[in-house]
Amino acid sequence: MPDTQNAALFAPISIGGVEIRNRVVMPPMTTRYSTNAGFATSATVAYYQARARGGVGLITVEMAAPEVAGRHRFHELGIYHDKFLPGLETIVKAIHEEGARASIQLGHGGSRARRAVSGVQPVAPSAIPTPVFEIEKEIAHPEAMTQERIEETIEAFVSAAGRAKKAGFDMVELHGAHGYLISQFLSPSENTRTDEFGGSLRNRARFGLRIIEGIKAAVPELPVIYRLGAEDFYADGIHTEDAYVVAEWAVESGADAISVTAGHYRSQPGAEIMIPPMKWKEGIFLDMAAAVKSRVNVPVIGVGRLGDPELASRAIREGKLDMTAIGRPLLADAEWVNKAQSGNPVRSCLSCNHCVNNMRGGDNLSCVVNPTTGRELEFAAGGLATGRKIVVIGAGPAGLSYAALTAAGNTVCVLDKRDHAGGNFLLTGKAPIFNDVEAAEPSFVAYIANLEKECRRAGVRFHLGKPAHARTELLQEADLIVIAAGARYRGGVGPLVEKILNTRFMKSGAVKKVFSNHKVRDFFYYRFRIGRGSSLVRSLGLTHLPSDRLMIIGDAAQAGKAREAITSAFEAALNPVAAANIDSFQFERNIGVQK
Repeated sequence: MPDTQNAALFAPISIGGVEIRNRVVMPPMTTRYSTNAGFATSATVAYYQARARGGVGLITVEMAAPEVAGRHRFHELGIYHDKFLPGLETIVKAIHEEGARASIQLGHGGSRARRAVSGVQPVAPSAIPTPVFEIEKEIAHPEAMTQERIEETIEAFVSAAGRAKKAGFDMVELHGAHGYLISQFLSPSENTRTDEFGGSLRNRARFGLRIIEGIKAAVPELPVIYRLGAEDFYADGIHTEDAYVVAEWAVESGADAISVTAGHYRSQPGAEIMIPPMKWKEGIFLDMAAAVKSRVNVPVIGVGRLGDPELASRAIREGKLDMTAIGRPLLADAEWVNKAQSGNPVRSCLSCNHCVNNMRGGDNLSCVVNPTTGRELEFAAGGLATGRKIVVIGAGPAGLSYAALTAAGNTVCVLDKRDHAGGNFLLTGKAPIFNDVEAAEPSFVAYIANLEKECRRAGVRFHLGKPAHARTELLQEADLIVIAAGARYRGGVGPLVEKILNTRFMKSGAVKKVFSNHKVRDFFYYRFRIGRGSSLVRSLGLTHLPSDRLMIIGDAAQAGKAREAITSAFEAALNPVAAANIDSFQFERNIGVQK
């Protein structure tokens, strides 16, 4: 049934004359699915197509630099040369086939573009040393741009926009936030110039405004979204009142929409606020979006922990923004829009920042709660058996995920000795650190609650409050028994660990400092706990069952982290097989791209 309460989120809207089917935007997120040279791969296409198929109105393809000197990450998608057009065209075609509109973010690393990535000297408004993290930390020493070099870069942005139009993109987004080049020109601490591109706010805004004007002159039919960093959160950065003026100037220069975000790599107390993790409040930047909306007459896009459909829709109903950008929630659930529109629970994002932190460390973009992210082709190649009676022992994240994934076409029930779903995963929010960010209970509670709702709506039956030994009739009738009962603590100290987690001691500064060390956390996950699936098989008298009637998944098989447990559930349920020869070289040959 359609969700009428959240209807505002699914009303059509227009940006620069381009009609978009709903108010949901997928913002740009670097994936590292491209080749190191910047060519799109089959994985790139499948990833974007899955989100378009999931109902997103506007897909914003990840940041692509308009010139080589702007490349800031390895495996960054390319747009600075016509050789990338075949791959870009393939991405756009896949998005359009699913009914979504396609944009691409044009962004320049400036002082954040490492020579090791681009092969050339980084450039910036001023020659200010900049701390950079791209797999490893270093201090970049950019070269101050001459006026001639500034004009060259402006022209590169304009040419890249023309290339985007040629590839079929419906619009482009300019990255004017988070400490990248346009933002660097705006920042008083990163722009110490004394010419027409430095000094006053108008002069510091000139670079970005000239790019908008250049694009509108060269490609007038191509809408431009200006992504504005409304607050840098450090003393000498850009602040809200100045940013709101820049938004007005951007619209005067031709911007067709403003996307409001905040945060900077120099933010205090930390850069994590750019992509606010679970300890930060939901809708953290909404007031900034509302302030911009009150000053401009074009659509305003908001972002920042808007993964709850009710919150996103309410923000639109209350006039705080026109469109909502949800990034991490679309990694957690590619079907977020379709589910929300039909009133079904979405798979909640934990806001644990595994996705961005692992990507910055050099890995492909991935998600703790959705192992299909980035592996869409592998999972599409699998199959799902039906017509079985399945008993899942354990209502933690692995057990619930397996039950939700297999409910269609099967009769599934979940057993757990506790009187509620979630298992020990609900204790995780009481720990000091989860995935390098401060843990917060509401994220884990919401994730489990939505996953349980998904199971119940799909017809999964729950038998809670009694151990599996008391459910012998269900076990005897089952065609398949899946043990997802989690791990046990060594030495029988489980009850003690739970008591400690329920105290404030675990949230103290000293404990957080200890658990900030990944070696300590790894010891806790991998060494302090042990899978108990085999012992449970023996105690239940199931050792006689053949392998096709008994399966052990998650921590019950091998103690580890949540991502590993949930991944095992997905793989067991969906039976993915490695897609043959999914490599960039084959893909480039298929679409006619030469390195």
